[in-house]
Amino acid sequence: MAEWNAYYQNDEEEEEQEEGEQSGREYKITGRDSLVFLVDASKEMFIKGEDGEPSNFDMTMQVVRSVYSSKIISSHRDLVALVFYGTEQSKNPRNSFKHVYVYHNLDEPGAKRVQEVDSLRGEKGAQLAAETMGSGETSLGDALWCCANLYSDIKLRLSHKRLMIFTCRDEPHEGDSAKDRQARTKASDLKETGVVIDLMHLMKPGGFDVSLFFCDIMSPPEDENELGLQLEPCYKLDDLQKRVRAKEQKKRAIARLNLCLGEGINIAVGMYATAVTARKPPPIRLYRESNEPVRSKTRTFHTQTGSLLLPSEIKKAQVYGNKQIVMERDEVDAIKKFEDPGFSLIGFKPMEKLKVHHHIRPAVFIYPEEDEVKGSACLFSALLTKCSEKNVFALCRCTSRRNYPPRFVALVPQKEQVDEGKVQITPPGFNVISLPYADDLRTLDPPQCPSASQMQVDKMKEIVSKLRFKYRSDAFENPVIQQHFRNLEALALDMMAPEEIEDLIMPKVDQIDRRLGPLIQEFKDLVYPAGYNPENKPAAKRKADDNGGGAKKPKVELPEDELRAHVQNGTLAKLTVPVLKEACKQFGVRTTGTKKQELIDALTARMGS
Repeated sequence: MAEWNAYYQNDEEEEEQEEGEQSGREYKITGRDSLVFLVDASKEMFIKGEDGEPSNFDMTMQVVRSVYSSKIISSHRDLVALVFYGTEQSKNPRNSFKHVYVYHNLDEPGAKRVQEVDSLRGEKGAQLAAETMGSGETSLGDALWCCANLYSDIKLRLSHKRLMIFTCRDEPHEGDSAKDRQARTKASDLKETGVVIDLMHLMKPGGFDVSLFFCDIMSPPEDENELGLQLEPCYKLDDLQKRVRAKEQKKRAIARLNLCLGEGINIAVGMYATAVTARKPPPIRLYRESNEPVRSKTRTFHTQTGSLLLPSEIKKAQVYGNKQIVMERDEVDAIKKFEDPGFSLIGFKPMEKLKVHHHIRPAVFIYPEEDEVKGSACLFSALLTKCSEKNVFALCRCTSRRNYPPRFVALVPQKEQVDEGKVQITPPGFNVISLPYADDLRTLDPPQCPSASQMQVDKMKEIVSKLRFKYRSDAFENPVIQQHFRNLEALALDMMAPEEIEDLIMPKVDQIDRRLGPLIQEFKDLVYPAGYNPENKPAAKRKADDNGGGAKKPKVELPEDELRAHVQNGTLAKLTVPVLKEACKQFGVRTTGTKKQELIDALTARMGS
């Protein structure tokens, strides 16, 4: 019978599940994500930028390569395809479409695909593209039709379908109304089948006018805030990478709950994990003869009869008052359930009441779900605006999952922020801060240390002010994980050596010394005694005896009868070498050496005779 250790899961297990485990009612649909890159291969795409900047085609290939690599690491089961349009050569299923070149079919990304995309980068890549595909007439309608066929040929269940168009031409058909009409029709057909079409338009001389043609091709923005982003072209590689990353990354809610503001007033919200601890993927066990993955199964057997136990035959128990209380599985679930999952508003508190030590676990983020309850976005926006204006947070009771214990949480308002390229940095919504119970707070007894003088405090203030900088968590990568994936990439791509990584968390000692100058030495002079060097270890002190000299080790004497008993019982080996030496001196035993066995043999010969 299994022992039931606690009513609830521990905090670590709860956090791991809150960080995105796919279970139960978390998602409306399940399946694989799919992404098709539809790239313009016209001559305009290969024109280099000013001051030696890469061409639009080269920038696109770098972004495609980056997405391939990230998919292999984060979601290797997703499907990715690369299609060129406006080519001279044609390569597609059944060669039904002219000037469309399917470079990669919809399939899982792999090392070979990354190598093939790498071959299209730089000047050599442009030459290879010209030799392999060339540049010819353009028919975006045929290209979209070909992409639709790629999706229809997939027999797997797809949860999300996205198509990204990379081009620097705002009029790809140069005024051909028939081709424009065909492209609009095919784009509409794709959108009706659930394909989201995004335009990643690149900079061109004179600017890119989306309203001329592509406003009817691309899907409407998923958020009203993205409308301005759709109209702005990408000038640099970083801007393009940010925009593609924002589109292709999954935005899946870890839970969908109701926020109850009062009786009969509910807002549907989705809960998202904005920061999840990155971990190295676990190793996969393989069968050594065929290298096929192996699966492990756990079965429970009766300790006395050895018979296999079914889940229905297993109960849970907990010892209380020296008595074992046995319960059925459904009884355990009923005890653990307090209420249905959701948020219940209790009131509002000033932001000053929320302290740093109240953050006991990573925060999550909530955003309205208009599809669940109509009007949620409007009411949510009004609540967010008023909380921001009044500088208050909403105090709520939260039950994140079924059979989870309730917690008090603080809903901290967060306004939207965008960068210069109109890319959203922080979304509007509420950060959910889990608050501690009274049982979680500890009373600390810090050690008493001598307090610093005012001069020492002022000098440290100068040092702190010199070393201040703007911290951004996204500017520092985990060097261990980065090195791990660099090594895997080098093995998969047959590289001579992995790419070197820069450990960004190492302090820049030279820069710190230049900023501080003499402040370090001045602070040392104020705090440490003269001649103090923290790198030198203090010498070990010897205890002095009564006469003031160094303490000597006491002599170890062994009585004769005890020594004879050891000889008779053959237990001399249990004695230490100093004791054996002292016994030899005590009884005048001559030895031929100082090794333990030699001392034992000498004592045995003398005391045994």
